Amino acid sequence: MIGAVIRFIVSAIVLLVVGYIVPGFSVAGFWGALIAALVIAGLGYVAELLFGKKISPHGRGIVGFIVAAVVIYLSQFIVPTIRMNILGALIAAFVIGVIDAFVPTELR
Repeated sequence: MIGAVIRFIVSAIVLLVVGYIVPGFSVAGFWGALIAALVIAGLGYVAELLFGKKISPHGRGIVGFIVAAVVIYLSQFIVPTIRMNILGALIAAFVIGVIDAFVPTELR
């Protein structure tokens, strides 16, 4: 349970960093980033249920990258504290993928 809490806190911090460095992507505050992290994780889980593990960004393929960008983009319609355009979602998915390579946010 503590691992899941830490995962979402790290994910929220990553979203805040991405919101700071990526043009076309913004997150309003830590609590908004935390809610966004929960929604993005939920949408990603649903995408994996619908399309299988090969669709996961952890598959490290272009399809996983595109799905991650779509999940991030769709999250703005659920969480009012984040805003982005399509290019911002693509860049955010890339930056989040790079950050995840060094600071894993998945429970392993």
